[in-house]
Amino acid sequence: MTVLPDDGLSLAAEFPDATHEQWQHLVAGVLRKSGKDVSGTAAEDALSTALEDGLRTRPLYTARDAAPDSGLPGFAPFVRGSRAEGNTVGGWDVRQRHTALTDGVVLADLENGGTSLWLVLGEGGIPVRDLGRALDGVYLDLAPVVLDAGGDVEPAARELLRLYEERGVAKEAARGNLGADPLGLAARTGRSSEFAPAASLARLCAEEYPGLRALTVDALPYHEAGGSAAQELGSSLATGVAYLRELTEAGLTVEQACAQLEFRYAATADQFLTVAKLRAARRLWARATEVCGAPSAQVQHAVTSPVMMTRRDPWVNMLRTTVATLAAGVGGADAVTVLPFDHALGLPDAFARRIARNTSTILIEESHLARVIDPAGGSWYVERLTDELAHAGWEFFQRIERAGGQAAALRSGQLGQDLADTWEARASRLAKRREPVTGVSEFPHLAEQPVEREPAPEAPSGGLPRVRRDEAYEALRARSDAHLAATGSRPRIFLAALGPAAAHTSRLTFASNLFQAGGIEPVTDGGFEESGATEVCLCSSDAVYEEQAEAVAGQLKAAGASHVFLAGRPGNHPGVDSYVFAGCDAVAVLSATLDRLGVS
Repeated sequence: MTVLPDDGLSLAAEFPDATHEQWQHLVAGVLRKSGKDVSGTAAEDALSTALEDGLRTRPLYTARDAAPDSGLPGFAPFVRGSRAEGNTVGGWDVRQRHTALTDGVVLADLENGGTSLWLVLGEGGIPVRDLGRALDGVYLDLAPVVLDAGGDVEPAARELLRLYEERGVAKEAARGNLGADPLGLAARTGRSSEFAPAASLARLCAEEYPGLRALTVDALPYHEAGGSAAQELGSSLATGVAYLRELTEAGLTVEQACAQLEFRYAATADQFLTVAKLRAARRLWARATEVCGAPSAQVQHAVTSPVMMTRRDPWVNMLRTTVATLAAGVGGADAVTVLPFDHALGLPDAFARRIARNTSTILIEESHLARVIDPAGGSWYVERLTDELAHAGWEFFQRIERAGGQAAALRSGQLGQDLADTWEARASRLAKRREPVTGVSEFPHLAEQPVEREPAPEAPSGGLPRVRRDEAYEALRARSDAHLAATGSRPRIFLAALGPAAAHTSRLTFASNLFQAGGIEPVTDGGFEESGATEVCLCSSDAVYEEQAEAVAGQLKAAGASHVFLAGRPGNHPGVDSYVFAGCDAVAVLSATLDRLGVS
């Protein structure tokens, strides 16, 4: 009988500690059963996952995965949060975005969980002259207002300040951000602008409006152009440093200049990468401002990623934004904007806006996510990923600085090319379904009726491109939709299941998903002659293929099949024209198939 220690809390005390090497040995044994003869660190590497920026996530993290001391919440280097209390007092700021003037919508957001407003004005948004109407009924001393006016930032800011005065809002009660972002405007539109108006607004806020900031460092243009997490960090840091230079030259102290900046980042459904990115961003900004003589906490606004939002099966976007919002909250964002699930389709309806608001509300009020300061703190994985991402972001920042700074890197095209290179690599993974998109490249639903929305104002363009994860598949589906509208039916392919169900079910399911991702309807019932298809895909096991593939392919071609696929790795099967398999370039296969079927 084992005698427990006095506290009664000992767990497996009589067993020796397991070592990392023992774990690797066990992993190697499992991998050998699947045909991979590896051992030691190679076994662990086989289970690692490659990320962008040259980073890798490993299957196991232990205390030996050391990272620099992340400090305490509210203290430099602010990795664990910009405030000592985190978001525990009232949760993060639930910031709702508006791009169009619709009566009652702004108030509905504020009355049902929203705590601040993000208003897009001017080009691609609400006319500046209608700002007062948009804020009709809003208590401006209670609801912070963040402007996003692009090239109209100065008239928009003056109009907001006029409204504060007209409605009797004390200067010290005004909260929000005037949204000046000259480099962000250049990234979006390719148009350069003078910094003087932003500097003037910053001086005004520093002297008269203590609760207002004048500038936003918006990293979304770089994220939306296909940039990686490190590129987003490096670009935002270079922009922030450029603004510090301009503001101090305009007469502000370093402390005053830092107080005028708010940073905006994308939150994606890669939850741990988002958590690490927000933590790394605070560390990098603290380091940059430390060099300037005044280490400062970064104020962060996280926005659920527009890049991950899909137009097909948009309901899945609710799940993506929920994970992204959780990650933003865990990562310590001060404000979070949840884009409605129909964001990619146009102006959101009331239901979509409600779900967006309630995503934050549920996480704060019901899941109690904000009650813990830095929930990820102490996680070996998150701490190590934060450190590695911080170094990658700093390296990209230095690359921009060597190019002459953010403005020069934008003008020369270097930054755009770096982002394009990253997106090209990611687009290849998307095309090969190495990065699956549920409802689009995986498990598409051809029979689902499209969700339609009123078009949103056209966003500013002319600078860096805006990309989406679904764009290649969306182009294929659009071709299929046009064919359906013109002929009354979608392009088809017959899936020929060979052998018993146990042999063909797996590859039949794979092929069905693959072809539907391109808008091609799979037909499995009846025979080839009745299917109305001209192309066929054989589906079964390798053993059945060896016995039947050549003969069946010959019979199908004799019956009129113009192209025969085989679901499986390329092999020597006479009569088979091409192969589809996990990791093949699905976009290229589907595009070529539509071309052969005459679908333009």
